[in-house]
Amino acid sequence: MLVTGGAGFLGSGLCHALCRLGAEVTALDALLPEGGANRANLAESGVRLVEADLREADLAPHVAGIDVLFNMAAQTSHAGSMADPFTDLAINATAQLRLIAALRAGAPKATVVHASTRQFYGRPHYLPVDEKHPINPPDANGVSKLAGEQYWLMEGRVQGRPVVSLRLTNCYGPRLRVKDARQTFLGIWFRRLLEGEPFEVWGGAQLRDLAYLDDVVAAFLAAAETPACAGRAFNLGGASPVSLTELAEAAIAANGGEGRYVTREFPAERASIDIGSFHADDTSFRSATGWAPAVTLPEGLRRSLDWFRPRLNDYL
Repeated sequence: MLVTGGAGFLGSGLCHALCRLGAEVTALDALLPEGGANRANLAESGVRLVEADLREADLAPHVAGIDVLFNMAAQTSHAGSMADPFTDLAINATAQLRLIAALRAGAPKATVVHASTRQFYGRPHYLPVDEKHPINPPDANGVSKLAGEQYWLMEGRVQGRPVVSLRLTNCYGPRLRVKDARQTFLGIWFRRLLEGEPFEVWGGAQLRDLAYLDDVVAAFLAAAETPACAGRAFNLGGASPVSLTELAEAAIAANGGEGRYVTREFPAERASIDIGSFHADDTSFRSATGWAPAVTLPEGLRRSLDWFRPRLNDYL
Protein backbone atom coordinates (compact mmCIF):
# COMPACT_ATOMS: atom_id res chain seq x y z
CA MET A 1 0.00 0.00 0.00
CA LEU A 2 1.08 3.57 -0.66
CA VAL A 3 0.23 6.54 1.55
CA THR A 4 1.05 9.91 0.03
CA GLY A 5 1.61 12.59 2.62
CA GLY A 6 2.52 9.64 4.82
CA ALA A 7 4.75 11.61 7.21
CA GLY A 8 2.00 14.12 7.91
CA PHE A 9 -0.57 14.13 10.68
CA LEU A 10 -3.34 12.04 9.12
CA GLY A 11 -1.05 10.12 6.79
CA SER A 12 1.21 8.89 9.57
CA GLY A 13 -1.75 7.91 11.71
CA LEU A 14 -3.00 5.82 8.81
CA CYS A 15 0.47 4.30 8.30
CA HIS A 16 0.68 3.20 11.94
CA ALA A 17 -2.78 1.62 11.73
CA LEU A 18 -2.03 -0.22 8.48
CA CYS A 19 1.21 -1.64 9.87
CA ARG A 20 -0.60 -2.86 12.98
CA LEU A 21 -2.93 -4.70 10.59
CA GLY A 22 0.05 -6.40 8.95
CA ALA A 23 0.13 -4.40 5.72
CA GLU A 24 3.33 -3.58 3.84
CA VAL A 25 3.27 0.22 3.66
CA THR A 26 5.29 2.86 1.84
CA ALA A 27 4.90 6.47 2.93
CA LEU A 28 5.72 9.04 0.27
CA ASP A 29 6.18 12.60 1.48
CA ALA A 30 7.91 15.76 0.26
CA LEU A 31 8.67 16.72 3.89
CA LEU A 32 8.09 20.38 3.11
CA PRO A 33 8.87 22.59 6.14
CA GLU A 34 5.65 24.57 5.77
CA GLY A 35 3.53 21.40 5.85
CA GLY A 36 2.60 18.98 8.59
CA ALA A 37 5.22 16.31 7.85
CA ASN A 38 7.69 15.20 10.51
CA ARG A 39 10.00 12.20 10.38
CA ALA A 40 9.23 11.64 14.05
CA ASN A 41 5.63 10.87 13.04
CA LEU A 42 6.72 7.51 11.65
CA ALA A 43 9.03 6.48 14.48
CA GLU A 44 8.73 2.76 15.31
CA SER A 45 6.02 2.31 12.68
CA GLY A 46 7.77 -0.17 10.38
CA VAL A 47 6.86 2.02 7.39
CA ARG A 48 9.28 2.62 4.53
CA LEU A 49 9.54 6.40 4.07
CA VAL A 50 10.36 7.80 0.64
CA GLU A 51 11.13 11.50 0.40
CA ALA A 52 9.64 12.65 -2.90
CA ASP A 53 7.56 15.55 -4.18
CA LEU A 54 4.49 14.68 -6.26
CA ARG A 55 5.10 17.78 -8.36
CA GLU A 56 8.40 16.58 -9.82
CA ALA A 57 9.41 13.07 -8.71
CA ASP A 58 9.41 9.99 -10.90
CA LEU A 59 6.38 8.32 -9.39
CA ALA A 60 6.48 5.11 -11.42
CA PRO A 61 8.68 3.09 -9.02
CA HIS A 62 6.52 4.02 -6.04
CA VAL A 63 3.11 3.14 -7.48
CA ALA A 64 4.03 0.02 -9.47
CA GLY A 65 1.79 -2.87 -8.47
CA ILE A 66 0.14 -1.27 -5.45
CA ASP A 67 -3.38 -2.38 -4.58
CA VAL A 68 -4.49 0.64 -2.52
CA LEU A 69 -3.50 4.30 -2.51
CA PHE A 70 -4.43 6.45 0.45
CA ASN A 71 -3.93 9.91 -1.00
CA MET A 72 -3.31 12.26 1.92
CA ALA A 73 -0.79 14.65 0.34
CA ALA A 74 -2.10 18.21 0.26
CA GLN A 75 -1.48 21.84 1.01
CA THR A 76 -4.02 22.68 3.72
CA SER A 77 -3.28 26.24 4.82
CA HIS A 78 -6.11 28.59 3.90
CA ALA A 79 -4.14 31.78 4.51
CA GLY A 80 -1.14 30.22 2.79
CA SER A 81 -3.22 29.47 -0.28
CA MET A 82 -4.22 33.12 -0.57
CA ALA A 83 -0.63 34.29 -0.17
CA ASP A 84 0.66 31.79 -2.76
CA PRO A 85 -2.16 30.33 -4.85
CA PHE A 86 0.22 29.00 -7.51
CA THR A 87 1.99 26.61 -5.14
CA ASP A 88 -1.36 25.67 -3.63
CA LEU A 89 -2.70 24.77 -7.07
CA ALA A 90 0.45 22.87 -8.01
CA ILE A 91 0.23 20.63 -4.94
CA ASN A 92 -3.52 20.12 -4.74
CA ALA A 93 -4.38 19.83 -8.43
CA THR A 94 -1.47 19.60 -10.89
CA ALA A 95 0.42 17.07 -8.77
CA GLN A 96 -2.77 14.99 -8.55
CA LEU A 97 -2.80 14.69 -12.34
CA ARG A 98 0.80 13.43 -12.26
CA LEU A 99 -0.19 10.83 -9.69
CA ILE A 100 -3.21 9.78 -11.73
CA ALA A 101 -1.04 9.33 -14.83
CA ALA A 102 1.48 7.23 -12.90
CA LEU A 103 -1.27 5.01 -11.49
CA ARG A 104 -2.77 4.43 -14.92
CA ALA A 105 0.57 3.05 -16.07
CA GLY A 106 1.68 1.21 -12.95
CA ALA A 107 -1.42 0.23 -10.97
CA PRO A 108 -4.49 0.44 -13.21
CA LYS A 109 -6.73 -1.48 -10.79
CA ALA A 110 -5.65 0.10 -7.51
CA THR A 111 -8.33 1.47 -5.18
CA VAL A 112 -7.89 5.15 -4.24
CA VAL A 113 -9.18 6.86 -1.11
CA HIS A 114 -8.63 10.59 -1.48
CA ALA A 115 -8.48 13.09 1.39
CA SER A 116 -10.67 16.06 0.46
CA THR A 117 -12.14 18.93 2.47
CA ARG A 118 -15.39 20.54 3.55
CA GLN A 119 -13.77 23.93 2.83
CA PHE A 120 -15.07 24.23 -0.71
CA TYR A 121 -18.70 24.33 0.43
CA GLY A 122 -17.94 27.84 1.66
CA ARG A 123 -20.25 29.64 4.06
CA PRO A 124 -23.12 27.21 4.72
CA HIS A 125 -26.62 27.96 3.45
CA TYR A 126 -27.96 25.49 6.02
CA LEU A 127 -26.72 23.20 8.80
CA PRO A 128 -25.75 20.44 8.93
CA VAL A 129 -24.15 20.49 5.48
CA ASP A 130 -24.81 17.46 3.28
CA GLU A 131 -23.24 16.52 -0.05
CA LYS A 132 -26.02 18.29 -1.98
CA HIS A 133 -25.03 21.66 -0.55
CA PRO A 134 -23.92 24.22 -3.19
CA ILE A 135 -20.19 24.50 -3.82
CA ASN A 136 -18.76 27.99 -3.25
CA PRO A 137 -15.06 27.93 -2.29
CA PRO A 138 -14.13 30.88 -0.06
CA ASP A 139 -10.41 30.75 -0.77
CA ALA A 140 -7.76 29.45 -3.18
CA ASN A 141 -7.32 26.28 -1.12
CA GLY A 142 -10.98 25.42 -1.58
CA VAL A 143 -10.68 25.88 -5.35
CA SER A 144 -7.55 23.75 -5.67
CA LYS A 145 -8.86 20.98 -3.44
CA LEU A 146 -12.11 20.87 -5.39
CA ALA A 147 -10.15 20.54 -8.63
CA GLY A 148 -8.06 17.72 -7.21
CA GLU A 149 -11.12 15.85 -5.98
CA GLN A 150 -12.87 16.20 -9.32
CA TYR A 151 -9.84 14.88 -11.21
CA TRP A 152 -9.94 11.75 -9.06
CA LEU A 153 -13.68 11.26 -9.40
CA MET A 154 -13.35 11.68 -13.17
CA GLU A 155 -10.68 8.98 -13.12
CA GLY A 156 -13.22 6.70 -11.52
CA ARG A 157 -15.92 7.49 -14.08
CA VAL A 158 -13.70 7.30 -17.16
CA GLN A 159 -11.26 4.55 -16.21
CA GLY A 160 -13.48 2.50 -13.91
CA ARG A 161 -11.05 2.85 -11.02
CA PRO A 162 -12.55 2.45 -7.52
CA VAL A 163 -12.16 5.98 -6.11
CA VAL A 164 -13.63 7.37 -2.88
CA SER A 165 -13.25 10.97 -1.74
CA LEU A 166 -13.74 11.90 1.91
CA ARG A 167 -14.50 15.55 2.63
CA LEU A 168 -12.96 16.09 6.04
CA THR A 169 -13.96 18.43 8.81
CA ASN A 170 -11.52 19.74 11.46
CA CYS A 171 -9.32 16.79 12.41
CA TYR A 172 -7.09 16.61 15.47
CA GLY A 173 -5.04 14.22 17.56
CA PRO A 174 -1.47 12.98 18.06
CA ARG A 175 1.14 14.23 15.53
CA LEU A 176 -0.88 17.30 14.58
CA ARG A 177 1.25 20.31 13.59
CA VAL A 178 1.36 22.35 16.81
CA LYS A 179 4.10 24.90 16.24
CA ASP A 180 1.68 27.26 14.52
CA ALA A 181 -1.85 27.44 13.12
CA ARG A 182 -1.03 26.46 9.52
CA GLN A 183 -2.74 23.08 9.75
CA THR A 184 -5.54 23.90 12.19
CA PHE A 185 -6.20 26.34 14.99
CA LEU A 186 -6.28 23.50 17.52
CA GLY A 187 -2.58 22.88 16.98
CA ILE A 188 -1.55 26.24 18.36
CA TRP A 189 -4.14 25.90 21.14
CA PHE A 190 -2.47 22.64 22.24
CA ARG A 191 0.95 24.25 22.17
CA ARG A 192 -0.10 27.23 24.24
CA LEU A 193 -1.86 25.01 26.80
CA LEU A 194 1.20 22.82 27.24
CA GLU A 195 3.49 25.85 27.48
CA GLY A 196 1.27 27.49 30.07
CA GLU A 197 0.51 30.45 27.81
CA PRO A 198 -2.91 31.88 26.85
CA PHE A 199 -4.33 31.01 23.44
CA GLU A 200 -6.55 33.10 21.19
CA VAL A 201 -10.14 32.31 20.25
CA TRP A 202 -11.23 34.26 17.18
CA GLY A 203 -14.92 35.08 17.34
CA GLY A 204 -16.11 32.29 19.59
CA ALA A 205 -19.71 31.66 18.57
CA GLN A 206 -18.90 29.68 15.40
CA LEU A 207 -19.86 26.01 15.53
CA ARG A 208 -17.44 23.24 14.56
CA ASP A 209 -17.53 19.46 14.54
CA LEU A 210 -14.18 17.86 15.24
CA ALA A 211 -12.96 14.40 14.26
CA TYR A 212 -10.32 12.57 16.29
CA LEU A 213 -7.45 10.90 14.46
CA ASP A 214 -8.42 7.30 15.25
CA ASP A 215 -11.95 7.87 13.96
CA VAL A 216 -10.65 9.43 10.74
CA VAL A 217 -8.26 6.54 10.18
CA ALA A 218 -11.11 4.06 10.72
CA ALA A 219 -13.15 5.93 8.12
CA PHE A 220 -10.40 5.70 5.50
CA LEU A 221 -10.04 1.98 6.10
CA ALA A 222 -13.80 1.51 5.85
CA ALA A 223 -13.92 3.50 2.59
CA ALA A 224 -11.23 1.28 1.05
CA GLU A 225 -12.97 -1.91 2.13
CA THR A 226 -16.54 -1.00 1.07
CA PRO A 227 -17.18 -1.51 -2.67
CA ALA A 228 -20.40 0.52 -2.49
CA CYS A 229 -18.33 3.64 -1.74
CA ALA A 230 -16.56 3.59 -5.12
CA GLY A 231 -17.22 6.60 -7.33
CA ARG A 232 -18.63 8.77 -4.55
CA ALA A 233 -17.63 11.77 -2.45
CA PHE A 234 -18.72 11.71 1.19
CA ASN A 235 -18.75 14.18 4.00
CA LEU A 236 -16.94 12.96 7.09
CA GLY A 237 -17.89 14.66 10.33
CA GLY A 238 -17.04 13.98 13.93
CA ALA A 239 -18.34 14.64 17.39
CA SER A 240 -21.45 16.76 17.99
CA PRO A 241 -20.82 20.41 17.09
CA VAL A 242 -19.65 22.88 19.72
CA SER A 243 -18.93 26.58 19.65
CA LEU A 244 -15.29 27.67 19.63
CA THR A 245 -15.78 29.07 23.12
CA GLU A 246 -17.15 25.73 24.32
CA LEU A 247 -14.24 24.00 22.61
CA ALA A 248 -11.76 26.27 24.37
CA GLU A 249 -13.32 25.44 27.73
CA ALA A 250 -13.24 21.72 26.90
CA ALA A 251 -9.56 21.92 25.95
CA ILE A 252 -8.71 23.58 29.26
CA ALA A 253 -10.71 20.94 31.13
CA ALA A 254 -8.83 18.21 29.24
CA ASN A 255 -5.59 19.83 30.44
CA GLY A 256 -6.60 19.27 34.03
CA GLY A 257 -8.27 22.66 34.28
CA GLU A 258 -5.00 24.47 33.58
CA GLY A 259 -4.99 27.17 30.90
CA ARG A 260 -6.68 30.33 29.76
CA TYR A 261 -7.69 32.04 26.54
CA VAL A 262 -8.48 35.48 25.22
CA THR A 263 -11.22 36.26 22.73
CA ARG A 264 -10.54 38.59 19.85
CA GLU A 265 -12.01 39.52 16.49
CA PHE A 266 -10.85 37.73 13.37
CA PRO A 267 -7.78 39.33 11.75
CA ALA A 268 -8.81 41.13 8.58
CA GLU A 269 -6.98 38.68 6.29
CA ARG A 270 -8.82 35.75 7.88
CA ALA A 271 -12.25 37.32 8.30
CA SER A 272 -12.74 37.53 4.53
CA ILE A 273 -12.31 33.75 4.10
CA ASP A 274 -13.95 32.53 7.32
CA ILE A 275 -16.95 30.30 6.64
CA GLY A 276 -18.76 30.92 9.93
CA SER A 277 -20.44 27.96 11.62
CA PHE A 278 -20.05 24.55 10.02
CA HIS A 279 -20.88 20.98 10.85
CA ALA A 280 -21.29 18.09 8.46
CA ASP A 281 -24.13 15.73 7.71
CA ASP A 282 -22.27 12.45 7.11
CA THR A 283 -25.34 10.22 7.07
CA SER A 284 -24.45 8.90 3.62
CA PHE A 285 -21.05 7.61 4.68
CA ARG A 286 -22.38 6.10 7.88
CA SER A 287 -25.11 4.32 5.93
CA ALA A 288 -22.69 3.01 3.31
CA THR A 289 -20.07 1.70 5.73
CA GLY A 290 -21.52 1.42 9.23
CA TRP A 291 -18.80 3.79 10.44
CA ALA A 292 -19.43 6.16 13.34
CA PRO A 293 -17.01 8.17 15.48
CA ALA A 294 -16.09 6.35 18.68
CA VAL A 295 -14.00 8.97 20.51
CA THR A 296 -15.83 11.75 22.35
CA LEU A 297 -14.51 15.29 22.21
CA PRO A 298 -13.38 15.41 25.88
CA GLU A 299 -11.60 12.06 25.50
CA GLY A 300 -9.96 13.07 22.21
CA LEU A 301 -8.70 16.35 23.64
CA ARG A 302 -7.32 14.56 26.69
CA ARG A 303 -5.59 11.91 24.58
CA SER A 304 -4.08 14.57 22.33
CA LEU A 305 -2.65 16.67 25.14
CA ASP A 306 -1.36 13.59 26.98
CA TRP A 307 0.40 12.42 23.82
CA PHE A 308 2.09 15.75 23.14
CA ARG A 309 3.05 16.53 26.73
CA PRO A 310 6.31 14.50 26.78
CA ARG A 311 7.00 15.09 23.07
CA LEU A 312 6.26 18.77 22.56
CA ASN A 313 9.85 19.82 21.85
CA ASP A 314 10.02 17.32 18.97
CA TYR A 315 7.17 19.19 17.27
CA LEU A 316 8.37 22.78 17.68
